[in-house]
Amino acid sequence: MRGGPLVVVGDTLLDVDLHGTVGRVAPDAPVPVVDCQRERHRAGGAGLAAVLAAGLCTGLGGADVVLITALGQDRLGAKLRDLLGRHVQVIPLPLDGGTPCKIRVHASGQPVVRLDAGDGRAHHGQVSPEAERALRQAGAVLVADYGRGVAAHPALTAVLSRLAATRPVVWDPHPAGGRPLPGSRLVTPSQGEARVFAAALDGCRDGTASTGLAGTGLAGTGLAGTGLAGTGLASAAGDAATLSRAWGSAVAVTLGEGGALLHTGEAVPLLAPAEAIHGPHDACGAGDCFAAAAAQVLRSGGLLSEAVTEAVRQATDFVRQGGASASPGTTIPREASPVRAVSPPDAGDDADADAGAWRMVAEVRARGGRIVATGGCFDLLHAGHVGLLREARRLGDCLVVCLNSDASVRALKGPGRPLVPAEDRARILAALECVDAVVVFGEQTPAAVLERLRPDVWVKGGDYAPDDLTEAPVVRRHGGEVVLLPYLIRHSTTDLVTAAQRRVAS
Repeated sequence: MRGGPLVVVGDTLLDVDLHGTVGRVAPDAPVPVVDCQRERHRAGGAGLAAVLAAGLCTGLGGADVVLITALGQDRLGAKLRDLLGRHVQVIPLPLDGGTPCKIRVHASGQPVVRLDAGDGRAHHGQVSPEAERALRQAGAVLVADYGRGVAAHPALTAVLSRLAATRPVVWDPHPAGGRPLPGSRLVTPSQGEARVFAAALDGCRDGTASTGLAGTGLAGTGLAGTGLAGTGLASAAGDAATLSRAWGSAVAVTLGEGGALLHTGEAVPLLAPAEAIHGPHDACGAGDCFAAAAAQVLRSGGLLSEAVTEAVRQATDFVRQGGASASPGTTIPREASPVRAVSPPDAGDDADADAGAWRMVAEVRARGGRIVATGGCFDLLHAGHVGLLREARRLGDCLVVCLNSDASVRALKGPGRPLVPAEDRARILAALECVDAVVVFGEQTPAAVLERLRPDVWVKGGDYAPDDLTEAPVVRRHGGEVVLLPYLIRHSTTDLVTAAQRRVAS
């Protein structure tokens, strides 16, 4: 195992997701009007790869992650600095122009349009001593090329060229970028990118290079007689072989749901299949996750076959858990209604603080989605709460938190509680990416609100005994199921309050 950090080099973008609903068509053009209810900012490109690599550190024996990237001095550049600084060490390079930004608009969970903005490119000047020192100390390097100049920086490539002989360099290429560094341990194009690169090398302007089995490593392997000749797998094998010879590197072509195909120059390529993912899913960012995982395995001393196999597994899990839309970021609720909360059902429909929560539930149910709900006081939000909410959200298509009102908490916990009023508790919960809506109820149990909500899954922490869940019959009567999720021990609001009181007393 190499002791140095994983250093990620490449172009960082700001990804913005706008989520809303469509209820009408614009009067001046035949286009849908999206009522935006939530805005989410996250790092994209090399920034996403670095953040994902940092998240993989524990499981894959990683060290710290350092990101060398070009960042602008504009407002969006400041946002990226804030997002990245929470997860990785950032060594900035100057950026000429505006921060590149990709804006994706979603309506009721479906993508509507993507808008690209920002003309920024890395300024090719001197590289700081800090950047050179980070590269020299690297245990491995991941180059995430998005065609905006960082990977082609002359000073950086000069340093990388000297490093490639002594430590793993993983190169994730882009058609708008340059040729991967000679001697890179692994190059990770997607199937479409590999087709473009191979066609260019073969001199085929129309991108229709031969995909015959000769020389691809498929002949004589058993694949030739299975009907795969002329399919995407045969084409990917041929392209991988072409690129491996031309670049002098092992090439892993990512195949989406098909996994990845590794060509190391041997006669037979390695196919690392992916587990099937059922239902709709967003694969955005899967390639970044694949490259980051492969780099971490190689940094830890793993073989190429191990790196590609593990990278396929990690990328599959990444997509299964929501892809880039579920990666670390900042969510901004709609300004007009930052807390999607409603009053107790017995107070009447006119007392709803925000009908948006119920409308969202109705929309999810109408399109056949799975509604998950949980409940509690959430007086002082802690790691146990957050872990439970994240796991609960993975069980369905939306998560509704049923929150005890101040009077309800007082009746359950005593006159000293709650410490935080319901409005603030709801506001904090609504700011979590895993929470889609918050409803406030006034009774000691959520039975009444569950009669209206009718969730498909009702979740409670494993610190509850099944007999304590008096609301369970309500959920089951409407066809829902009740599940307990593991709960982090030694995490409770009561324990936090007790510990604080002891410190004050001492």
